Amino acid sequence: MQLMAFLSRKIPISGFSGFLILMCPFLAFSYDGPLYDFTAYTECKSVPEKPLYNGGIFKDQAPLTQHRISPSSEGSYTPALILQNLAQNTMYCFSIWIKIQGADSTLVTASLMANNNSKYDCVGTVLAKNGCWSFLKGGFILDAPSSVSILYFQGTTDKSINVAIASASLQPFTEQQWRTNQQYIINTPGIARSKKLLQLKEAARILLYILHQERKRALTIHVSDSHGDRLQGASITIEQISKDFPFGSAIASTILGNLPYQNWFVERFNAAVFENELKWYATEPEQGKLNYTIADQMLEFVLANQIVARGHNIFWEDPKYNPAWVRNLTGPALNSAVHSRIQSLMSKYKEEFIHWDVSNEMLHFDFYEERLGPGATLHFYRTAHEADPLASLFLNEFNVVETCTDVNTTVDTYIAKIRELERGGASMNGIGLESHFSKPNLPLMRAILDKLATLKLPIWLTEVDISNKFDKETQAIYLEQVLREGFSHPAVDGIMLWTALHPNGCYQMCLTDHNLQSLPAGDTVDKLLKEWETGEANGRTDDHGSYSFFGFLGEYKIRVQYGNRTANSTLSLSQSDETKHFNIQL
Repeated sequence: MQLMAFLSRKIPISGFSGFLILMCPFLAFSYDGPLYDFTAYTECKSVPEKPLYNGGIFKDQAPLTQHRISPSSEGSYTPALILQNLAQNTMYCFSIWIKIQGADSTLVTASLMANNNSKYDCVGTVLAKNGCWSFLKGGFILDAPSSVSILYFQGTTDKSINVAIASASLQPFTEQQWRTNQQYIINTPGIARSKKLLQLKEAARILLYILHQERKRALTIHVSDSHGDRLQGASITIEQISKDFPFGSAIASTILGNLPYQNWFVERFNAAVFENELKWYATEPEQGKLNYTIADQMLEFVLANQIVARGHNIFWEDPKYNPAWVRNLTGPALNSAVHSRIQSLMSKYKEEFIHWDVSNEMLHFDFYEERLGPGATLHFYRTAHEADPLASLFLNEFNVVETCTDVNTTVDTYIAKIRELERGGASMNGIGLESHFSKPNLPLMRAILDKLATLKLPIWLTEVDISNKFDKETQAIYLEQVLREGFSHPAVDGIMLWTALHPNGCYQMCLTDHNLQSLPAGDTVDKLLKEWETGEANGRTDDHGSYSFFGFLGEYKIRVQYGNRTANSTLSLSQSDETKHFNIQL
């Protein structure tokens, strides 16, 4: 059967009731590459699951039970896999089940040794438990081809801990295949991850991406006259006027009174976060002398332009970013101060901010818990929720999605902290990933997002930038990679850049110079914003008086003309698996 004919029919799918109607003209081409599997597990299981991708290139290779990694006289033995002929600039996605003996739990790190002793210290981690199987998911990209490589797994340096592995999987994606997978997710009505659908062949493989709405939705407009008769050939113009997906940036007090900067910002972004102006050291630099003037003015700008704002932050666990007078408090005096801080901030801005980062970077620092006890953070979340029950409360951290080398913030450590707070009664509503990247490892980033998605909480990339150790062109290249990865992942609900503009530049990366002339990173953002909007669509109703298209989620203006009759209307495309039907009478 020809693919075009296949796609134009109602297609019965084994294991699914009813039929699927395909309406995406750009899907009418063949893709024979691998489809990314978003499956992830966080529970420890008595028996490992089957390998993803049926093992990928590990399908016919049994792992070595031991392999000497260190050239020293003592040596170091660990489970390992020998890999041959790995390519450069290929996305290698791997997963494996880990079981340990000799400790209640330990962090198991996957590392890669390539040709010429090139070592990739961490390409995946898992907090493994004794006596059951834990799921490690990760990935890597090689800087140079490697004829022979070793992928190995190590726990702590304690030699009494034994590590066993099972169900290993390694699936390569070329850069084009990776981009194709991203584009399917972004530009179709979404994805589904049914294992039954993964078994479909040839053209039917495309259906994997049409069963669950993510960034777009199907819309059918029906045009009729006052008698209900459908009108064929009516001219339709559809224009997107706002976007549902929050994409924004940090702003600072430098935006106040700067009309060109304000206009530049409003033209691009529908979300904002204050860089420093809500932090405790900014609102109460001296005890008892509260000053919200700057924050109020920034909020006024945001609300006047119908921009949503994140609240950042209530507390910061890093001691150096607390007011000096707070660092000198202990016991009841500190407890009283933090209580006043929450009540003052949350009562003043109740229902104004969609999110609050309650306890910022608490996996790296413990200023408050060290002084107030292990229940301090839980108290912060409970009190904040009581003060503003409609705000989503986030745990915000760095080095969760950027890397896996930071033992403080491995993906399982982050998940464990959220579950601990939830068990204690905290209203935990969101996962905040700061996303301060150096060179991004995209398959690792996606694997970490997959595991975080098992919590079924909103995930936001909250402070995206690229290190200024790179030149501006390289920053732009890496920024595009990170933004595409975030926007194309079905679990990511919003993206915030950390690019507040100051006279002396930005934290790490600017989008423009001080004259608002775009830098390479700014050009990248403008390109993607244009790509991720529907723009204007034009067409005519068919024999049934209908016109159908797929549009990015958001608000739309519709103009219909038939002869000398016209009608104007608006509608909202919100997230749903169902086609939205909209009727217009002339």
